[in-house]
Amino acid sequence: MSETETSAPTTAKAPSPKPWIEAIHAYVPGKSRGKDGRPLIKLSANENPLGTSPAALAAIAQAPALYPDPDSTALRTAIGAAHGIDAARVVMGTGSDELLNLIAQGYAGLGDEVIYVRYGFAVYDIAARRCGAVPVVAPDADYGTDVDALVALVTDRTRVIFVANPNNPTGSYLPGGEIARLHAALPADVVLVIDQAYGEYVAPEDSDGALALAGEHENVLVTRTFSKIFGLAGERIGWATGAPGLIATLNRIRGPFNVSATGQAMALAALNDGAFVEASRIHNRDERARFVEKLEALGNHGLRPLPSQANFVLILFEGALTAETAFDGLADRGYIVRWLPGQGLPQALRITIGKSEDMDAIADGLREMAESAK
Repeated sequence: MSETETSAPTTAKAPSPKPWIEAIHAYVPGKSRGKDGRPLIKLSANENPLGTSPAALAAIAQAPALYPDPDSTALRTAIGAAHGIDAARVVMGTGSDELLNLIAQGYAGLGDEVIYVRYGFAVYDIAARRCGAVPVVAPDADYGTDVDALVALVTDRTRVIFVANPNNPTGSYLPGGEIARLHAALPADVVLVIDQAYGEYVAPEDSDGALALAGEHENVLVTRTFSKIFGLAGERIGWATGAPGLIATLNRIRGPFNVSATGQAMALAALNDGAFVEASRIHNRDERARFVEKLEALGNHGLRPLPSQANFVLILFEGALTAETAFDGLADRGYIVRWLPGQGLPQALRITIGKSEDMDAIADGLREMAESAK
């Protein structure tokens, strides 16, 4: 080829994802470092401040370095015994996130609709979009779940409805009567998913009845996780229960070895350590109440903590102090919390309930910043 000649232009192509995949905004986890890279005390991911059950930590040494039981048989049996559920109606997941995604994949597709409430868990939108379904967002009721708003959006294209109870990130909670009313209003071919990731933090007498509902009907799935009160977030272990048809669908499409041998051993030990779980629940109940009381004393500064049944509190900043300024100010004091502009909550911070001294420091810091802003 001479110096004056040029090669013909190429029309190189690259693989293109499906348009509904391109529409997904990837999940953003809670951070553990400040903007300058400093490690901070992490109260952004709703982890257990008491750590992990000693029994679960001891179980690590007993886990074989072999392929895990693909059916998590011992763990499912223990879950069934703990909750009065037939183990055959329990399926394990890589965290409950896997199961939330798979239930949408199993029952929804192009042109179908998946409903969830505004200010609901960010994974619901991802779960809907990754299978090509249309996410439909129901209006909230003062940042909580509105049953009538959900029912009003049901059409002949609705396939799945996600309800987190308690809700993340707002902490709101629907009592059993409202969950039952929602289910009664749905067509039989719509799957109602009750996400109980924070269910163990709810007092037993305040149960929403979802587990019983899942045992009685063909279209109710309840999901739970070992990431929160059990302190096993790093192991990624979740489970779900529902009618045999729902469980069979999830078993068809879940990962074949989706819970590691170590994870199964730790979860089994943690499940049997009732004292640790109860201590975690009581610590959370008492510290949350104490923290909220301090925040409510700042009401004249425009700080409004929403009622919470989970292990976090969502604080609305409705005065001179903004959520972004408070987020940065807490980071300067050594704490990372969750600021949520990406979820339509630029005016709010979600703060995990941590150790007593940490909650005192955060409450004092918010008071100082609020007084300065005023």
